Amino acid sequence: MSLLAQPLKLACGATLPNRICKSAMTEGLSDARLFATERHNRVYRAWSEGGAGLLITGNVMIDNRVMERPGNVAIDPVDKFRPGFEGFERLKAYAAAGTVAGNHLWMQISHAGRQSPWYVAKQPLAPSEVQLDLMGNYKKPRALREDEILDFIQRFANVARVAREAGFTGAQIHSAHGYLLSSFLSPVTNTRTDAWGGSLENRSRFLIETLRATRKAVGADFPLAIKLNSDDFRRGGFTFDECLQLVEMLNAETLDLIEISGGTYEQPKLLGADGRSEDAMPLKQSTVKREAYFLEYAKAIRQVAKMPILMPGGFRSRAAMEAALASGDVDVIGLARPLCTMPDLPKKLLAGSIEEAPAHEREHATQSKNFITKLINLLGQMGWYYAHIEDLADGKPIQLNRSIFAAFVRYMKNEYANAWRMQRS
Repeated sequence: MSLLAQPLKLACGATLPNRICKSAMTEGLSDARLFATERHNRVYRAWSEGGAGLLITGNVMIDNRVMERPGNVAIDPVDKFRPGFEGFERLKAYAAAGTVAGNHLWMQISHAGRQSPWYVAKQPLAPSEVQLDLMGNYKKPRALREDEILDFIQRFANVARVAREAGFTGAQIHSAHGYLLSSFLSPVTNTRTDAWGGSLENRSRFLIETLRATRKAVGADFPLAIKLNSDDFRRGGFTFDECLQLVEMLNAETLDLIEISGGTYEQPKLLGADGRSEDAMPLKQSTVKREAYFLEYAKAIRQVAKMPILMPGGFRSRAAMEAALASGDVDVIGLARPLCTMPDLPKKLLAGSIEEAPAHEREHATQSKNFITKLINLLGQMGWYYAHIEDLADGKPIQLNRSIFAAFVRYMKNEYANAWRMQRS
């Protein structure tokens, strides 16, 4: 049997039917009330039928005031997501569509923190008042009070409980890419002097308390995962050495899977791109040459972690995926952007009818040395993939001939239009 096709039994007792995961991608498909829609059902049904053993949703937010982007699903206030309520019934339909082929569908639960655009959040919230400086797109955040941190811990747990009740088969806590939990881990964005800042133990407290509360809410037999940066790749940020120390701490928790990623909005290594040169920490040259951006980091994490490791970020060929699994450093392969243009890629990889994802990438979009030009091109690249998610969601054929510029214009137009509708609802 191909290594990709082998099942994986998790500590909670659940089993993934194969080793391919559709990693989280933000969808932007909610209605103005931030409810799930038929568009979610359509795209996740396509991905379920596409053959991946595990699908992870895009950001589902715990706070409808501070979101990653307009069009996120938000389960807030949680008491309006009880059985029989419309928001809950929409989630049930979403979960049913996303598990139609017998795969797992895990809800990614998140808070955007300081990384919520001005047209979404009137007041971003963060560990400290450290503003994200990107094209004037983000306001200065307000530092969270301790009572708010404690409230958010319970919100993560409550949303995971709703996910289970609605039929999602697991939950992933998002603590990567500079969002709220991730920003608490970084000394650059967390300058607090209380029990939630300073030492790594204090900076990790929000995350660990969230995991404990969530496990209590969902029970021992429900898959619970975390998404974690291997490194922020930013001077003064959360480092790889700190990641290894944190994984040691997480071994004491009841986690079923850890997804290893890296980077933040300032340093978008998660997309295989560099950010501002003045505060960048470069990847090792050997890592740059690999398909998978973070594979060498996973090798070291594997020596520490007791839970299975999910590795996304750059895999394209079946040979590289099989080799990563054969090494024992990785247990599950994450794919994201290739599934926007070929939703049945996992099925084809498992059948051996295709050797690698088609080369539809717009990688040239991030090659400019000028940071602003690079950022606009990167947004255009992201918009190119978002457009294909929307095509899948609307039942339209894939259109591969879109330009980066057209994708950028469409993306920004949709963002502002969705934000306007959200504010008027």
